[in-house]
Amino acid sequence: MPTPSAPAPRPSRLDRPPPDPTREAAFALLAAVLDRRRPLDDALDALPPIDARDRAAGHRLAAAALRRLGTLDAALDQHLRHAPPEGVRHVLRLGAASLLVLRDKPHAAVSTAVALARKQGFAPFAGLVNAVLRRLAAAPEGLAGFDGPRLDTPAWLWASWGAEARAIAEAHAQEAPLDLTPQPGTGLMPGAEALPTGSLRLPAGTAVASLPGFAEGAFWVQDAAAALPAHLLAPRPGERIADLCAAPGGKTMQLAAAGAAVIAVDRDQARLERVAENLARTRLAATLVAADARTWVPEGLLDAVLLDAPCSATGTIRRHPDIPHLRRPRDVAAPAATQDHLLDAACRVLRPGGRLVYAVCSLQPEEGAARVEAALARLPLRAEPFAAAELAAIPEARTPQGHLRTTPALWPGRGGMDGFFAARLIRL
Repeated sequence: MPTPSAPAPRPSRLDRPPPDPTREAAFALLAAVLDRRRPLDDALDALPPIDARDRAAGHRLAAAALRRLGTLDAALDQHLRHAPPEGVRHVLRLGAASLLVLRDKPHAAVSTAVALARKQGFAPFAGLVNAVLRRLAAAPEGLAGFDGPRLDTPAWLWASWGAEARAIAEAHAQEAPLDLTPQPGTGLMPGAEALPTGSLRLPAGTAVASLPGFAEGAFWVQDAAAALPAHLLAPRPGERIADLCAAPGGKTMQLAAAGAAVIAVDRDQARLERVAENLARTRLAATLVAADARTWVPEGLLDAVLLDAPCSATGTIRRHPDIPHLRRPRDVAAPAATQDHLLDAACRVLRPGGRLVYAVCSLQPEEGAARVEAALARLPLRAEPFAAAELAAIPEARTPQGHLRTTPALWPGRGGMDGFFAARLIRL
């Protein structure tokens, strides 16, 4: 009679690390951005269903790693004799970000990284992950010995920002706070700071949906700098105003709250549905049009147009730390032609004397003042500089030409703001 074969050994607990949806999500997000050059928000939307807290924590960890990637790599390389596989490097980056950026407890940061290495199929490198992160945890200087602003900023972006580069890059190292635009008449929210430009500011990581007044539509999320172009358009009740490239709708809601008859135009139907959802929550009204703003023609000329044009978005790196890892110099040059076409279209739909505010969330001069100068040279428009009184709350953002230019380095004691350019033009 044959001898029964011995049962296969059961996998040890070390071979079967417990699920850690937070770090698994962070790994998936980091790999999507760095390996497949996929925007972080798109990768976040593509995650499998997980608990909202794990999803938020995974996003925060991946964003921390992306925000300080150059510095983290430099710190890790001090303890690596050979370059590990890219997946192992991602695990190390996340462990180092947990340890040195988010300041998690060393034991937790190291052990969860080792478990993640095993979970992702890198068990032969678990010892390396453990050893490298323990050495990092034991180093008293952490990341302080590195030139973080320079290491975390691609050379072409650094060069393009000139003398402001270091201050801008230093601001990018910090998580952005949560800014809200309140409905007219909304009081100060507990724990919020009332900014001099009219926005409300809460600490980074605040869960917006749990705030009092969210369900009732008392406010919407909008960076303090992003709220400025609509203010500077100075909408008046009853004016017919187009918000071109309107999604996700923050500026549309500002214009509608001022009493204007707003036409929100966006060629992306899915993004336009987000505008509709935001309008419904805030109980504000606007006409939504799914169309390419370059060819759209309204019924009758308009009193004003707000054009927040598609751009490289380098002004939003604080909130989107994937941008330095996704953009290339050509990604700044390419939008310029679209911006010119949109300016042409905005001019066509304005009545004589009508106002146009052109804005981009970009720090790149090619997308800001250069586009305005080109428009003035070819279109029946004149520039109307913003008066000092209009920018009294933030005078340092007024350029010598009277345009608006904010950078993340402004308001350092308050948590900064996004980079924005805006100019006001009048139809002749």
